[in-house]
Amino acid sequence: MNLSHDPHWPRAGRWGPPEGDCDVVILGLGTHRTSLSPTGAHATPAAVRAALQRYSTALADGTDLASLRIADAGDVPEPDGEGEAEAVRAVSVAAGQARLLIALGGDNAATVPAALGTWGSRAGSAGLVTLDAHHDLRDGVSNGSPVRRLIEEGGLDGRRVVQIGISDFANSAYYRARAREYGITVIDRDELHHTPMAEVMDRALTIASGGAGPVHVDLDVDVCDRSVAPACPASVPGGISAHDLRVAARSAGAHPAVRSVDITEVDATADTTDQRTVRLAALCVLESAAGLAARRRGVSA
Repeated sequence: MNLSHDPHWPRAGRWGPPEGDCDVVILGLGTHRTSLSPTGAHATPAAVRAALQRYSTALADGTDLASLRIADAGDVPEPDGEGEAEAVRAVSVAAGQARLLIALGGDNAATVPAALGTWGSRAGSAGLVTLDAHHDLRDGVSNGSPVRRLIEEGGLDGRRVVQIGISDFANSAYYRARAREYGITVIDRDELHHTPMAEVMDRALTIASGGAGPVHVDLDVDVCDRSVAPACPASVPGGISAHDLRVAARSAGAHPAVRSVDITEVDATADTTDQRTVRLAALCVLESAAGLAARRRGVSA
């Protein structure tokens, strides 16, 4: 990729490995082996890193992410299956070096090690917010089961889970009932027509952080309309806008209880020639970091 060089226009994404305490640490979790549909999501962390360099570090309000200490801890080589335990350990190390961990998936199976590695022994008091068209409460181990696994295997209290953007015709009555049994708060796609995303996120994060523990936010990009997320195998027409996903990412980074964010379900090998899905995922990295910058300044995102 040939990009112009201007010393007065620094590019994002050119971050070295962690050295000491950081504001943000990025870690690649290219899960893909248990996906319910064929995916090349393991190629996505590298694609997102490349796409980051298309953007600057500056916000329109004058904030510059260059003021943050951002580092890239590389990728976990095999985060699926037996490698999941190593992925949890890698997340724990990275999260211990950062105020905010950003995990680059991978399919949604990455949410399990991303959350567990950040929460550690505090899973019982932790919270989870998902932006997703799907409940992800299936049995077994796949990209369709991370929320169930975090509740049943990880000790997460279902009453501290909020799911935003659940879509019609993308789930089943059985799993909707399971969400009710767990006590999950569900904010359907239709509700988002009437309430700004910033308000929805404020409500969700208040519920998720009620346990006084760390909160993980899962940005499953298939919550977006298929026109802006064609590289998400399960995205549907009528999903949320790219702008709303970016607002959610910034809101997540700005909230004091949020310790980690993941960006999942993008298959970089299936993207359009203009890389619109991967570029949106890269912007979610920057928006999350922008939220943390606002948190540092003590202002609302």
